[in-house]
Amino acid sequence: MGILTDYAFLTVAAGTLVLALASSVVGTITVLTKQSLIGDMLGHAAYPGVVFAFMVFQSRQPLLLMLGAMVSGYISYRLVYWISKHRRQSLINSLALVSASFFGLGMVLKQYVQGNEAFANSSQAGLQTYLFGQAAFIKRADVALIMAVSVLCLLIYFTYYQRYRLYLFDPVFARLSGVSIKLLDFLTRLMMIALISVGLKVVGAVLMSAFLIAPASLGLMWGESYGKSLRFSASLAGLSALIGSYLSSAISGMSTGPSIIVTMSVFALLIWVGKQVLGGRSHV
Repeated sequence: MGILTDYAFLTVAAGTLVLALASSVVGTITVLTKQSLIGDMLGHAAYPGVVFAFMVFQSRQPLLLMLGAMVSGYISYRLVYWISKHRRQSLINSLALVSASFFGLGMVLKQYVQGNEAFANSSQAGLQTYLFGQAAFIKRADVALIMAVSVLCLLIYFTYYQRYRLYLFDPVFARLSGVSIKLLDFLTRLMMIALISVGLKVVGAVLMSAFLIAPASLGLMWGESYGKSLRFSASLAGLSALIGSYLSSAISGMSTGPSIIVTMSVFALLIWVGKQVLGGRSHV
């Protein structure tokens, strides 16, 4: 129980909690607009940007690495739609190709950096944590950046909440009412890329998409309205983040990301069993 008052645990818990709340809220948009696979692609495609930013600046300053991840994520996003439009490939084929290619590039760059004399004076130890996330490497600067980005995304979302709600459930009426669909799509992409980029060190590139998708899917499955689904999704994500952070801090060698996702999976199983027993249905 002493872990609950430990500085390292409190630092990680604060970062993962705020990130979980923001990701669960934005995740409802990606799930309802059927962009879940795009989130998965962005999670994998952001990793080479982290490594490349390290190679350019030879620094693991969180903001620099996040910007590198955002640039890589944006390029991959544009590339997916360019392939789909000009090469007559389905969106799923384009997502698979870009995701695998960018993630493979990230692994190649990481192997190149390791043991390279040109980067001998730079600390490389933390780059591995961007694959699966690791509590032991989270610092105050990381938490501050996570909180800043997460709060900004929450502010954007709730500023446009009514427009998002209208767009998600009646896009035709939203257009007729003067809602800018292009603006909402741009803001959604921006929030997705920003949250994925800032969350890589906590959750990891491999599992960051689940941080967006899992709580939102469960919230929408259980909630009887969009508002209730949001609250349920945020509660589930926050509780999973706290439990997963505790497990990763208490058990040596356990990564933060997998711990949180496994916790979410357990909740998902319990929720599914509960629905089967109660016979409840979502009205969303």
